Amino acid sequence: MSTEVPRQLKPNLVLVNRRKAAGWESRKRAARELHRVGHQSGIRETPTVEAIEKAMYRHETGRVAVTDSIYRQLYCLAYDAKPHDLFGELTSGGEDRPHFSARSHKFVTAFVGAEGAALLRDSADCLPAVGEWHACYSTPVEHPEGDCTLYVWPCGSATFHLVEHVQLSTIAALAAWREVSYGDNIKWAIDYLAPIAPAEDQSAVYVLGAHWVVEPAWPAELLDAALRIMSTPRVLLHRGRAMDDEHLAHAELIEQSLLSEAYDHVGIESFGVRGISVGYASWSGVVYHPIAAERSLTEAELISCELAVQSMWAYCDAIARQVEQGRDPRVPPAFGWRYLRGVRSRLTVSRLRETGQHQAMRRAILRTCDLMPALDQAIETLRDTDRG
Repeated sequence: MSTEVPRQLKPNLVLVNRRKAAGWESRKRAARELHRVGHQSGIRETPTVEAIEKAMYRHETGRVAVTDSIYRQLYCLAYDAKPHDLFGELTSGGEDRPHFSARSHKFVTAFVGAEGAALLRDSADCLPAVGEWHACYSTPVEHPEGDCTLYVWPCGSATFHLVEHVQLSTIAALAAWREVSYGDNIKWAIDYLAPIAPAEDQSAVYVLGAHWVVEPAWPAELLDAALRIMSTPRVLLHRGRAMDDEHLAHAELIEQSLLSEAYDHVGIESFGVRGISVGYASWSGVVYHPIAAERSLTEAELISCELAVQSMWAYCDAIARQVEQGRDPRVPPAFGWRYLRGVRSRLTVSRLRETGQHQAMRRAILRTCDLMPALDQAIETLRDTDRG
């Protein structure tokens, strides 16, 4: 796993909004326009459309600053703007603030069906995954933004586990980055799967985020509140409002207010241990900070738990969608109610050597993700239809 940490990740919301204001909702369309503008303006060595699209993603999401003179020129020409309008700081004083560093784990999950899973496993040369909660296959895949591993479950679930290193001065910036990047992560996953094993319902492809906080930026008395906010970052954002610099500045004010009020919410479950770790789970995601690394949970334990949960969430959701369409669900007998009963046991029954911390993590994640009612309903439905 790469250990390189960018100095700061801050979405360039000005570039995002300028692109959308021009009527270019997709970066691919914008890349074609920038490529055309470059040639029309006689810019030598204008990058290819594919290279421009990749660079735009990195520029807009804040992975890298726009320092290349060709790209600065292309943006200014395409958006009819001056350099300081596009590449200036979105918020003042950001460099003077303390920064927190974290590893962002994104679980981008789709349901491709049992036949699709077999095709995907063979096409991607997946091997049996070692140490996971129930049988699956995995392989590394190339992703432009971080280390990525594809996991495939024979029942039909597929999850891309994407790891990105972030360093930020505010949780509001993290929320903004999520808002900008999640749609791109979903689109990337859909495009990857399309020629091999397309998602059965593209609208059901989703991202679940977990953050492993390496170095916090808050004093001890604010750490718990900060991580609770980080587990529900959308609480800082207005629904339906454009993600611009004004929105980000307002989100930072809300963040400060919630920190001062020791923010908490009924939908957040704690699984940390005082003096050892701080951990929270919610519907929106999971966050964990090991205080005493040698006595806390490991990153691999958190990842394995989320992989198991997300694989079953996608499978149960696919069954529920068939039921809601008025159909008896069609699943291979090998993955019927007995299979789900076995998975339920693995998710809910404590292991002989399982630690109290691991047990608390598993239970907190299961309670907040709402998987168990869906899993129970799927078992009952498949029993009724004599599946498995």
